Parts: sequence; structure tokens; C-alpha cells
Amino acid sequence: MKVLVTGGTGHIGSYIIPELIAAGHEVTGLARSDKSAEAVFALGAKVRRGDISDLDGLKAAATESDGVIHVAHRQDLLPSGGIDAVAAAELQVMLAYGDALAGTGKPLIVSGSLGSPGWEPLGRPATEEDPALPAGDKYKGTLRVRNVVERTVIGLAERGVRSSIVRIPPIAHSTTDVGFLPLLIALAKEKGASGYPGDGANVWPAVHGRDLASLFRLALEKGSAGKNWHGVEGGGIRFREIAEAIGRRLGVPAVSIPADVLMLPGYFGFLANLVTLDLPASNDITRQTLGWESAHPRLLDNLDNGHYFPAR
Repeated sequence: MKVLVTGGTGHIGSYIIPELIAAGHEVTGLARSDKSAEAVFALGAKVRRGDISDLDGLKAAATESDGVIHVAHRQDLLPSGGIDAVAAAELQVMLAYGDALAGTGKPLIVSGSLGSPGWEPLGRPATEEDPALPAGDKYKGTLRVRNVVERTVIGLAERGVRSSIVRIPPIAHSTTDVGFLPLLIALAKEKGASGYPGDGANVWPAVHGRDLASLFRLALEKGSAGKNWHGVEGGGIRFREIAEAIGRRLGVPAVSIPADVLMLPGYFGFLANLVTLDLPASNDITRQTLGWESAHPRLLDNLDNGHYFPAR
């Protein structure tokens, strides 16, 4: 299959491209700079110069492919418009894919989020059948805009696109991780303690980057249209366990940050709204339907491998 990959030089994309090539697919990576083009080529893929802001160019690239995996984002919009602007631009990209792929039955696999607080009131782990956010107006702003993007992708199934969402947890760990986990580690180093909110019983999902790449491939190869897939190892990990693992590795105590001071300027700072989320999620449908299993070290084991804590 000729597969177009956007965001192929990012944390997850750099695992997706080799995963696809190893499975026999012909991969083309979209690259907007010479540096990105060199990185795509080094991963073994063909290079197509372009940018996801060029919707006509993106349509052409999608039309010439047998399938698309989209993990790119307009991060350049963050400084001026914030995450709302990123999501709004993403919506236009999805509509462009719909125009290019309508009626073809070709797969379009797009990265989504497992980090929605809209799931909290469920009283159970979120499943692949749950929407990104509840219906109605309770959740507004960024979360709602992001939900529109994911619902648009799922809705493309009605236009003859084999579209689906791979929901990614807040922690996608690997040797090249530059996301949330390194932030927690840096914070623990700075504060001299590894903090967790309240009793730390809130659950966070995680996944190894290479396992996530295999899920994108399976969704591309045999995923049905209009589906969500959950890239999570198990049901999730209590935040306190993550903090304790970080503390052990750094040789600092794991400490509770009381709820009544959590939102004040202090330990977590701008992360305070995130670390309190309780996000248990099931991967039963994903495993049963696609045959996906996590084959690489799980989060707590990966923290002990050393690459998150290089020797001084």
C-alpha cells in the first residue's frame, strides 16, 4: 500500500514510518523543510515536500496515495492563537482529506486524544465506543473544538472514507519522548520532590511509542470505517505510582500536593489542571478487533530502563 504520513519526523511519526516499511508498505512522508526531508529520508521513506497548511497540496498528496496516516499538527499557530487555533486549522485539514478521499474507501487514520475530562463522569473506563466528549454544551472552548475535529474524521465514513481515530494517552513513552513525562521528571528535579495530586489515586493511561506505531499500522490495514481505537497499555496507572517511580529514580521523596493548594501557584504550576484528571480507559475493542497487543516495556518498567534518567 502507498501510504502518506504527515508528522513523520515527530515523536510518534518517527516510529510509524519504520513500522509501515517493515510491514511492506511504500511510505511517503510530508516534509516542509530540508531538515524534515532529511529525517524522513533517513527513516527509509520517500519525501514529498509540502505543508499541511497547503490544503490543495495536501489533497493532491492524499489522492495519489492508497491511504493516509495523519499525526501532524499546526504547532506554529500556538504562540499567536493557542490550542484553539491549532484545532481550528486541523478541522480544515480533515475537510480537505474528505474532499480528496470521498467515495474511495481508502483509509484515513488520524491521531486523537485520550485526555478528555469529558469522560470523568462516566464512572467507568472509557471505551472505544464513547465519544470524545459528551453531547451538549457542558464542555466548551478548546475541548469542544478538538471534539469537532475528531467527530468530523469519524463522520467521513459516511462519505466513503475508511476513516478512524487512534486515541493517544497523555503519556506516550519511549527513548525519544519529549512529552508530558519528561516535564514531570524535570519538575521533580527542580522541586526536589516528585508530586502527585491529593491521594494520587487518579488514573492515567500510557503506551509505548512503538506499540502506538503498530496500532496505527493495524488501523490502516484492517480497521473499519468510523471507529475509535485506544492505544493504551492496560487500563491505566495511578498518578501516585508514576510519581513514586520518578522519585525513586531521582532519589527524591514522592509527596502529596493537597487539593486545597493545588490550583495555587506552586508545585505543578500550569500543569495543575491536567494532573488531577482521572482517565481510565479500556482497550478491549481495539485488541479484539485489530489483534493489537502492547509488546514493549510498560511505563513503570520503562522508567527503570535509564534513558529518562541519564547518568551525570
